Formats: sequence, structure tokens, C-alpha cells
Amino acid sequence: MSDEKQKAELDLQEIIKRAESQTNFPDVPLDEFTAPTYDEWKEACIELLKGAPFDKKMYTKTYEGITFEPMYFRATTEDILPKNSFPGMNNYLRGATVNGYVNKPWGIAQTCDETDPAENNELLQREIAKGSTIYNIKVDNATLKAIDIKDAENVGDVGVNLSTLGDIETLLKDLKLADYPIYLYAGESSMPLLSLIVAAVKKNGGKIDSLKGVVGADPIGELAANGKVDQNLEKLFDEMASAAKWTVKNSPELKTLFVKSDVYSNGGANDVQEIAYTLATAVEYIRALMKRGLTIDEAAQQIMFGFSMGENFFMQVAKLRAVRPIWAEIVKAFGGNENSQIAHVHGRPALFFKTTYDPYVNMLRNTTEIFSGVVGGLDSFESAPFDEPIRKGDEFSRRIARNIQIILQEEFGLLQPIDPAGGSWAVETLTQQIKEKIWAEFQAIEGKGGIIAALKENYPQDSIAKVLADRLKAAESRRDRIVGTNMYPNMTEERLDPREENFDDNKKSRVAEVEKFISSIDGNAVKAAVSAIKVAEMDSVIAAAAAGATIAEIRQALGKGESETVNAITAHRRSEKFEALRNATEKFKADHNGDNVKIFLANMGPIPQHKARADFTTGFLQVGAFQVLSNDGFKTVEDCAAAAKESVADAVVICSTDATYPEIVPALAPKLHEVLPNATVYLAGTAPAELVETYKNAGIDDYINVRSNCYQTLVALQKKKGIN
Repeated sequence: MSDEKQKAELDLQEIIKRAESQTNFPDVPLDEFTAPTYDEWKEACIELLKGAPFDKKMYTKTYEGITFEPMYFRATTEDILPKNSFPGMNNYLRGATVNGYVNKPWGIAQTCDETDPAENNELLQREIAKGSTIYNIKVDNATLKAIDIKDAENVGDVGVNLSTLGDIETLLKDLKLADYPIYLYAGESSMPLLSLIVAAVKKNGGKIDSLKGVVGADPIGELAANGKVDQNLEKLFDEMASAAKWTVKNSPELKTLFVKSDVYSNGGANDVQEIAYTLATAVEYIRALMKRGLTIDEAAQQIMFGFSMGENFFMQVAKLRAVRPIWAEIVKAFGGNENSQIAHVHGRPALFFKTTYDPYVNMLRNTTEIFSGVVGGLDSFESAPFDEPIRKGDEFSRRIARNIQIILQEEFGLLQPIDPAGGSWAVETLTQQIKEKIWAEFQAIEGKGGIIAALKENYPQDSIAKVLADRLKAAESRRDRIVGTNMYPNMTEERLDPREENFDDNKKSRVAEVEKFISSIDGNAVKAAVSAIKVAEMDSVIAAAAAGATIAEIRQALGKGESETVNAITAHRRSEKFEALRNATEKFKADHNGDNVKIFLANMGPIPQHKARADFTTGFLQVGAFQVLSNDGFKTVEDCAAAAKESVADAVVICSTDATYPEIVPALAPKLHEVLPNATVYLAGTAPAELVETYKNAGIDDYINVRSNCYQTLVALQKKKGIN
């Protein structure tokens, strides 16, 4: 038993003894209070709802098929409460360690993505100096695909470009790899990048056995995201096994599989789908590794999970608490020991829920997502900069992202509570419900022959597409509110500079650096080492890297097979349709000397009479960045029609009260059509059934209210204006 495990066991025994000695709590009388019954509470709610249906307003349906109840009770939760379990016990529902974050805080893993290896090295060191605890390196797509720098496009698009041993040496210079873990997602295969890292560490006198963290591949994730992989999956599994065997022997604290849920989360999946498909992927890897000679314990301990934290706070807490016991049961079924049953979980904010308009709101979104991940018990977290959907982060956005975690650790005291959600009637219920649904979806994948067979059958793609459609529909009608985008748009916003990468300059600079390195090495030695590469021998790949082989040469020597193909799960963001709509308006304005869709508010009566609906309508229409022409109200329909004519508006919205509409609408709507024959006339609110026909005959073309499809309404107005 390791020293850490032994200490944890002693701590657990001490906690149990202390708990057993404190079972006789003093009796605290509460007879001065009269406990209300549920029915009494419900009646009080119904009264406050003022006629709104209780079952509709007080129960919340989620995309996971789970309904949040208005209240949860001990009596209905008794059977699932963890009364006989402490953190670190049994199936790790309440956390993998006895002391939570008390002795070991969660890891702060800020992404470092500068294009140039030297600049990224400076960023890595600065992050550690400012409070990060993990070297989190993001590479560009050319590196992920091991493309020769001369053939690469968009060099530095999303991260650092790495091609040679010299690049890796520059990247890792002066990093304290024995003290801080390294996180690096390697794409389809970890072999090329891992071999270069090992060769660089060896060359500079570092200790290979002290490396920790993850240099991890996820070929199935790449298959799902891109629709294909550049090698045959079985060949990639061979490389996976070779890298795993090498780390088991030489770097036991380094993992080579980074099973990420990004592809599913970015596709719009619900939390059940995200977890189930990611677990199914991990199981596929375990089978592949065991088939190639690794034990279950060796295979399971190669895996790090990466999950996205979404906007539904309690669902995120529940899904992380649910994934640990499920994974423990899966590994146990394979015959794995207790240590192998622990799921190592890395989290990051879900990009799906981030916006390009009013992006500072992303700071708030990221904060709640970090908070939910910590309460759920993750091991490390990467807080994305608020401007992630727009550009690479800068000093300001990185500092804000990093400091959110530091504040939560050091000022909010989130290191102290151990399993803070444990025993919560609501969270325990949600955990049980989502655990059952995840398990059922996981079994559905297994029933189809595993995740690869399911992807070829298009099952995950179709399932996620249905949820995505529901999400986008809810956003269109604003049932799902996106602050700053489909609700409360900031009309004075100054857009962030996207600071687009100069890919031509990046490539020239990188080609020069690579050529300089190549000119300094023995080309014949490189050719000999490359020709000696064998897929089953990681040491031969490391030797080639040490001799100076480029990442492209290593990839070529490892060989390529017939590519697997499936229908890709396309990445989306929930706000993208509204962003495109607003972009189209702004472009039209720029191209037409400030012309815009003009909406005249036909406000009838004094301000208190029309204000509520005028304000709602203004917010509704400004989502499209339209020009809303308001006023303080008109006393007569003639005055209103005259002002409308002068406005030359593209549409008019009549705003007043339900009580005044029967008199106003029949008189005003025909006049509006008369003075603005090409305008669309809306009524703010709804019409009672008996007046629908009357209002239609008067000239009401449509309605603007809380049930309106905001997106479709705005698109229709754009099309009428000639905006594509």
C-alpha cells in the first residue's frame, strides 16, 4: 500500500471513530414553530402564482429527460442517502479521497496556446508563477495531424506548433516537470509527441520516471469529431498499447489516453449522452489494450477523462458524482482493483454555451461551471478565457480565468468542505436519476457492439442531433435565455478585436526554425533511426526522435492504414444563429450608410398604459440589432398614424393593454396599413380567441409576445428588408 493510500486509510478510520463518538446529539426543541404540510405550502404557492398552473411553473423539465421538482424531501430520498458511506469509500460516489481537497487542491490547468514554442514556454512559466499548478499545453491542428511544416496550413490556429526535437526542448526549457504535471492532448495517437517529449527530457538530463500528467490520445473522439481518422483504428490501438506499455514501465505517473467529451458536448448533447458516450469510448480502449497484453489495472490507469461543464448547475454536480460509481463498477467488472476503479476527471467550461456578443457574460458562465465541477469533485480544471469563442486569450482574459479558480480556492474556502453536495435531498435524487439514465444509454451503446459500431450506425449522431434541435428551438423562442444575445442585448457594445493570426507569417517563422534545426543534425543518422521504427517498440520511436526525426517523419514511419469514416458530429454553439442574424444586420448597416430595419412603436395612451409592452417589444427587436423608434405615447389613432408615416418604418408594433385593444386595434391598424402600405403590423401581446378574427380583419399581421419565436420573427423582418 502506498504512503498516500495508507495515510488516507488512517484518516478515514479517525473520521469514522469521531463520527461514532458523536452520535448522541442534544435534543433541540422546535415546538415554537408549526411545521407546514406540503399541501399547505402548495396552496400558498398557487396563491402567489395568481392563476398560473402549478405543475407547469414549479416543475422544470431538462434535456436529460429528468424533471426538477419544486421541493425534495427526506422521506422520498431516504433509501438513496449515503448514510453508511464516507468519501473515499465504496464506489467513490462521494469522492475518490477521504479528505477531498483539504490535502490536495484540485489542479489549476490554464491552457497555453501561443504559436511559437519559445513564447509558449514563457507563457507556461508565467502561468505557474501566477498560480496555475499544471502545464497545460495546447497544440495546433498541424501538430495534432503530424503534418510537415512545409505542407501545413493555418499554422498556430489553436495552439503551439511543434515539429522537431528542438521545438520540444524550447517548449520545455526550465519547466519543473518533476513538480508539476503536464497536460497535452495528442489527437489520434500519443506516440509521436510522447516520443519527442521523452527524447527532449532525456537529452537535457531529466528523469523520465518523474514525468506525470497526461500526453493523451483519443482516436475515437477524433473519428467522431472529424468523420475520419488518418490511420486505421486497429493500427492506432497498436500504437496506443505500445505507448501505454512504455509508460507503465518507465513513467508510471504519466497517462497516455485523454478521453474527452468535447465532441459530444460541442455537438449539443445532453449530459446523459455526453457521459455515456465518453464512458463507452473508454471501455473500447480498455478492451483494445487488454487484447494487446495490458492488464485491466494497467489499462484503466492510463485513462484520464475530460468532461465539459454546462450551464445547468445541479445537473453538472450530479453527473460528476454519478460518473465515479459507474466507472468503478465498469472497471470492477473487468477485474480491476480499487485503485484502478478511480476515475481521474479533468473539467473545462462547455464552449457550446459561450457567446461572441457581450462576451464578458462568459466570465459569469465560466464561474458557475467551475463551481459546479468543484462541488462535483473533479481533479483538475481548465478555466477558459472569456474571449475563447472569438480569439486566443490575452494577458487580461487568462488572468481573469485563472484567478477565478484561485479565488474559489483561497477566498471562498472551497477546499474545505468534503463532498459538499453529499446528503442533499435534491442532489442525491438527481445523482441517482442521471446515474440510471447514463447506465441505460451506456448499455444501449454496448448493445450495438460498442461506440465504434454505434457511430457507424449513426446512433450517437442522430440522438445528439435531436437534442441540438430542441436546444436551438428553445433558444429561438427564448425559453432558454442567452444573456446578451437572445435576451438583454447590449446595443452600445463595442466588439472585441478578433486579433486574427497571420498564418503566412507564422508559417515562414516556423519553417525557418525547423530548417535551422534540421541543418544542425546528422541526416544519415535520422534516416537510419527512422527506418528502424517499429510500432510495437516505443523505444525505437524515441530513438528516432532523439536522432532528430520530425513529427511528420515519425508519423510516416509508423505508417498509415485505410481510414475509418463515420458521419461527423459537427461542433455548434447555442447562440450561433442569433449571432449570425445580428452580424447580418450590422453588415447591412455598414454597406448601406447606416440604413437598418426600422420598427415604429405605436404606443397608445399614457406611459403607464403602454410601457410594459413597449419595453418588452424593444428588447425583443433589439436582439436583431434593429432600430426601434419609440415615443411617450399618442392620445389619438390619427396622431399615431401620422407619426408612423413620417417614420417610414418597415414594421409597426401596437403597444397598449388588453383592455384598450378592442377599441384601438380596429381603428388604428387600417390607418397604419394606409400610411405604410409595405409595413408589417404587429400587436404586442395576444388576442383572446373571440377577437382573433376581428384583429386579423383590421390588419394585424402577427403578434409579439413571450410565446413568439423571436428568431423567426427577426429573420422575416430581415428578409423583407433585403438582408440575407
